[in-house]
Amino acid sequence: MLSQQIEALRASFREALAKADTKEALEAVRVSFLGKKGPISDLMKGLRDLSPEEKKDAGQWINALKTEAEAAVAEKGKALEEAALAAAIRSAKKFNPTLPREASHGSYHPITLVSRDVNRIFSTMGFTVEDYVEITDDYHCFEALNIPKHHPARDMQDTYYIENGQLLKTHTSAAQNHIMRKYGAPLRAIFPGRCFRNEAIDACHENTFFQMEGMMIDKDVSISNLIYFMKTMLSEVFGADLSVRLRPGFFPFTEPGFELDISCTICGGKGCPSCKNTGWLELCPCGMIHPNVLREGGIDPEVYTGFAFGLGMTRLAMMKYGVKDIRDFNSGSLKALSQFDAK
Repeated sequence: MLSQQIEALRASFREALAKADTKEALEAVRVSFLGKKGPISDLMKGLRDLSPEEKKDAGQWINALKTEAEAAVAEKGKALEEAALAAAIRSAKKFNPTLPREASHGSYHPITLVSRDVNRIFSTMGFTVEDYVEITDDYHCFEALNIPKHHPARDMQDTYYIENGQLLKTHTSAAQNHIMRKYGAPLRAIFPGRCFRNEAIDACHENTFFQMEGMMIDKDVSISNLIYFMKTMLSEVFGADLSVRLRPGFFPFTEPGFELDISCTICGGKGCPSCKNTGWLELCPCGMIHPNVLREGGIDPEVYTGFAFGLGMTRLAMMKYGVKDIRDFNSGSLKALSQFDAK
């Protein structure tokens, strides 16, 4: 009878399917049973020899077998794929951090190298190295630094504002109030970081650059202390004494304020695009901390004085390594950046 024939075929199919343990074997089973020349197709062809009453039941039985076989093949195929993936994962080589590195390896970014140098130098002089956020608020970036709302000094910052009212840090001075509140007085601290301004990009200006803020607050701190620490740091970084100059500069958070310039090491003081043909490069705005800033930081200006400086790490790296165009630092060019080594 046809029903017995279908059951025998179903049993034969299940037996063959159970033995199929590879994708190739599974495909062979599918073609053998479900192909155009397979037994299920033969059964469908045999329906023409049956009476109309017999065709109805026989057609349902054969279609049920075909549907069952197709679903079983698809399910077995999925199971074989999952098993193959699991086996590949088990046999994959695992990362071993104790193995030696390949001979070819990356190099440190020049700003990283200079930052490490400066961190080390100031650490030996008793300064704590601190960190600060890149997204801050108006109070810390401006108001705590004696720059109230609508003060014209804000126009120089070309600030990137965020929709929630916060802003991208325009200078590392934004950390001053936080550090003073954290340590009180006396204190010696530096805090390097990345800053952002909507600058017109050229050979010596970028919209993303690195600074290092430094502060020393104690009794009887003077401009002489500022000059000593800066000259000591620069001579260590460059391995030689540099020509420096102080000229008056206005910063709302210092009184008095100065611009510390160094002789351009790229052109030797003769004048080039990097120093705007002046022979000098503005490196470090600095000065004595304004009494209002000390008060905002919870420090009594009648008892303590202090100096602060904002060292341009990007420009310092340009000077140390003779990089003529600031844009090379953010270019991602391996040809340019791979030349630097920590040695």
